[in-house]
Formats: sequence, C-alpha cells, structure tokens
Amino acid sequence: MHTTLTKKGFTLVEVIVAASLLLIAMVPILKSLTQANLNSLIIERRTQSLCFAQGKLDQIKARSIYNFGNNFSENNTPLGSSYLCNVSQTTVNSYLKAISISVGHDFNGNGILAGSEIEVILQSQIAKRALVD
Repeated sequence: MHTTLTKKGFTLVEVIVAASLLLIAMVPILKSLTQANLNSLIIERRTQSLCFAQGKLDQIKARSIYNFGNNFSENNTPLGSSYLCNVSQTTVNSYLKAISISVGHDFNGNGILAGSEIEVILQSQIAKRALVD
C-alpha cells in the first residue's frame, strides 16, 4: 500500500510575497484616507468660521439700523469653541460704511487672532437708512 502525499497550502515564501504586495497596495490607500480626513477638518473649520462671520454681520446690520454712527470695530472677540473674530470698518461717506469681518480658529490658544489663523474674511457694506416722514 502506497500513499501519495499531496501538498496543500502555501509555502512561507508565497505568504511573505502576498503580504508584501498587500502592504504595498495599502500604503497609498491609507495615505489618501488620512489626507481626506485632514481636508474634511479644514472644510469643517472654514464652514464654522463662515457661519460665525455671517452671524456677526447680521448683528452689525441689526445694530446699525438705530445706531449707524457707532463704531463697529472689534478685536479678538471670542465666538465660542476657540473661534475669534476681528471687525474693521471704513467710513465711505456719511451714509455708507465698509465692514470687514475676519474669523478664525485660535490654534495656539493665546486669545489673539493671527493672520495665519484666519479662515474666512467676509466683506460687506452697510448703508444708513433714511427716515421716512
């Protein structure tokens, strides 16, 4: 009685080669997923900054209805969850002001919005409303 042994399975060299090829294929995939996650965080911060800037502009427009002569400039105003806001104004004439709102995430936590931390700059103009008799 003679039995033949048939080899089933993979050799160690085949397993190592397959694992190496799988690793080579996974590195670019993981790198692109990491980059996609980073891009998603950047977009989230910019969207949040834009919402804060629009809210600040709406506040200024509402205040300007009865207090157009007030100075609306602000520096390093906290907006919540480590976002800061700077507002500057330029008087165009007695009936028109140019408003610039800069909003960003305070990365270093020092309470000062640096140029490198600005995510969004929103510019608009507000006009003095004439009283109707």
